[in-house]
Amino acid sequence: MSMSDPLGDMLTRIRNGQRAHKTAVSAPASALRSNVLEVLVREGYIRGYSRVDVRKGVSELSIELKYHEGQPVIREISRVSKPGRRVYSKIADLRRVANGLGISILSTPSGVMSDAEARAQNVGGEVLCEVF
Repeated sequence: MSMSDPLGDMLTRIRNGQRAHKTAVSAPASALRSNVLEVLVREGYIRGYSRVDVRKGVSELSIELKYHEGQPVIREISRVSKPGRRVYSKIADLRRVANGLGISILSTPSGVMSDAEARAQNVGGEVLCEVF
């Protein structure tokens, strides 16, 4: 059975793992998922991730979740642009998440990046998800 929204599935695995106080979760690997996880590592929302080969041609991403004083660092993580409704934004129209305390992750012509990096480079794109 194929997934209609692989990135949304990974975000749900992270959300559910943190609610269950897991130290790590796994998700099928892809380039887009790796790029989104790289942004989450740079912004300090997860400890890290690694690519694990399950068998020939099949890889998984092992995602290490991060907690601060027993509470998950990610309070909220939600998908914005979905397969049924893509959401694109110019950099001038990009809204701030939680008054600037959270981030948006964008897929731009320059690659996947946070909203702060996109503002610095003055590029817009598809708003993949919001994290707070």
